[in-house]
Amino acid sequence: MSVEIAPALPDFLAAHMPFERASWRFESGPESGRWLHYIDHGDRDAQVVWMQHGNPTWSFLWRKVIAALDPKRFRCIAPDMLGFGLSSKLPNLEDHSLDRHAEALGALFDGLDLKNVILVGQDWGGPMVTNLGARFEDRVGALVLGNTSVLAPKRPRGTAFHRFAHTPVVSDFVFKTLGFPQNALWMAQGERDSIKGDVARAYMWPLRRPQERSGPLALARMVPNSPQHPSMAGLQSGEAWVRGFEGPQALVWGTRDPILGRIVTRHVRALPQASVTHCNAGHFLQEQVPHLLARAIESVADRMGKA
Repeated sequence: MSVEIAPALPDFLAAHMPFERASWRFESGPESGRWLHYIDHGDRDAQVVWMQHGNPTWSFLWRKVIAALDPKRFRCIAPDMLGFGLSSKLPNLEDHSLDRHAEALGALFDGLDLKNVILVGQDWGGPMVTNLGARFEDRVGALVLGNTSVLAPKRPRGTAFHRFAHTPVVSDFVFKTLGFPQNALWMAQGERDSIKGDVARAYMWPLRRPQERSGPLALARMVPNSPQHPSMAGLQSGEAWVRGFEGPQALVWGTRDPILGRIVTRHVRALPQASVTHCNAGHFLQEQVPHLLARAIESVADRMGKA
């Protein structure tokens, strides 16, 4: 594996992402020839914070949180999952799985030789970081989760959005041809104008070509709709790790999230040691309350120092 220069950004995006970036190229294994793009911003000797996006976003999602953190204190690493952002695209729906994404992210995590890491995840980023936790138990120092689901569903069914994703033909057309849901992220927000203009354009830009849009539909279908669903084993593994994790934990939850706003109670019960911050944000709380996420990261870092 090798670290390479990150792809250039168009001017409208570069203005929003004044961070150090790189690409990690796989030289062997199932991802050979592909690469993961990631932000790597801050002092190399600082406390590492791994920020993981979900569906259908990319590392751009974390820009406000990164900007709110002191780069001398925190080294912020925010990777784009395969199929998203500036990482290599996976051409087929069946190329996507929880285990495959976690393996690829784990290769970057291990390759960068990260230790005592604060894991931060939102949406599918939550299960991704809990799977990293299960893989690298002795290299995780704290956990921050926001508007995600890291607990395996007891009665797998999914939301209306996820059930629609399993509708043959129609869902393929809406996701791949029309560019949903990245063209309608504002609908999941507490303040709908929090994603508009160049910000809305930035979320659509990496998936602007229909042939590159398998990721959003694939991740929607990765949400279990039956006990036999392929994602269940990975979710159960991540849940086992998070329930046993004894390091500092924090939950930051947007209660106006139409997708995951209501499941915060289950997570509070599963993580009784976690500090909990409720807010009036929607699903992509990074756009509305980045300061609350930054504050939670600083808080768990302080508690790591006292442990």
